[in-house]
Amino acid sequence: MVFRRRSKRIPARTPGELDAMQAAGEIVGKALQEVRAAAASGVSTLELDAVAEEFIRSNGAVPTFKGYQGFPGSICSSVNDVIVHGIPSKKVVLKEGDLVSIDCGATLDGWVGDSAWSFGVGQLAPEVQSLNDAAEWVLMEGLKAMVPGNKLTDVSWALEEATDRAEEKFGVDLFIVDGFGGHGIGREMHMDPFLPNEGKPGKGPKIQEGSVLAIEPMLALGTEDNRTLGDDWTVVTIDGSWASHWEHTVAATADGPRILTPRY
Repeated sequence: MVFRRRSKRIPARTPGELDAMQAAGEIVGKALQEVRAAAASGVSTLELDAVAEEFIRSNGAVPTFKGYQGFPGSICSSVNDVIVHGIPSKKVVLKEGDLVSIDCGATLDGWVGDSAWSFGVGQLAPEVQSLNDAAEWVLMEGLKAMVPGNKLTDVSWALEEATDRAEEKFGVDLFIVDGFGGHGIGREMHMDPFLPNEGKPGKGPKIQEGSVLAIEPMLALGTEDNRTLGDDWTVVTIDGSWASHWEHTVAATADGPRILTPRY
């Protein structure tokens, strides 16, 4: 990863801009809850997409994903061995025991919120439940490094180190999905810098008070290796092992990390 000199600091948002980003983020958080409430055995991921789009639009926002670089859905719906970027489809029908990862974005007054979580349809197998619990925990531990004065890869290291600790804490082997990570975010969904989910600390641009990153660990049970299907979107593990994806949009503040995509 090469960081150019012109990007020595991650851009800072004003308090008012952070409030505006959180307004968008709260819509995302509530949309995720609506989708989870609708997810059940026999429901298609296309039906979940409709739930998210209706909720986002009814709250005065626009689904950020819809049409983004040609993506057809308002959510990414990734089931079981699909890591990220699953396209909602009437052919993908949920069943008991599935692990569903939903990634969602909303744009409100020009500001973007982006968040993801994974959940089970009914009861998950014990190993899969451990994977999902671990991925959530890694996100919450990793985002603690989002504080003014840290460098970008201090967050990467925090995520990697938390993953190592999570293996013992949750009793499961975990693999950090190769080639994917978080990103800057603001008036666009994907902005510089790219945030690796692992790496040595102390590198990259400095985090300022008001800097914002979308932090999103992706962990799999069997491998870090992955491939993209022929639709040019859907990313799956190469061995068919299941994966979990969690994400929050997070601001660095003088009072510590501020989650801009709360789910209350």
